[in-house]
Amino acid sequence: MPTYSVTTSNLTLKKEVKKIIAEGITKIHSEVTGANTYFAQVLFNETSKDDHFMGGKLVKDPQIYLNGQIRAGRPKEVKDQLIDKLKKLLANSLKIDLSNVWVYILDLEPSQMVEYGQVLPISGQEKKWFENLPEQLKKKLKSLED
Repeated sequence: MPTYSVTTSNLTLKKEVKKIIAEGITKIHSEVTGANTYFAQVLFNETSKDDHFMGGKLVKDPQIYLNGQIRAGRPKEVKDQLIDKLKKLLANSLKIDLSNVWVYILDLEPSQMVEYGQVLPISGQEKKWFENLPEQLKKKLKSLED
């Protein structure tokens, strides 16, 4: 359900750091929202040198951007907590200043999202949604849980 795109600028992430960040994002999303961990996916992208500008000027210091697309319907307090924990995870994992961390959370209507070939449930209806999945998909999703 959530898709988190991590984009770095002037910063190359090692495989081990990507794993730490992906696991951290997944855990935070699950703990804060109550969603199953198998819904979270994390994609990493890196800008090429000289491809990042702010105010028309080339950015030279390390930056990290997290764009999270999540299902609409969660209260502001939940999203505030999610944003706060995610920014701290990124800053701490990379040992960079918070001023170089960017986090955006975008709400999408569940009825306008398809994952695992299925239209997504509204928040809080995950169990019912899961029960109606084909058995093979249930097995796959169970294998992705912690």
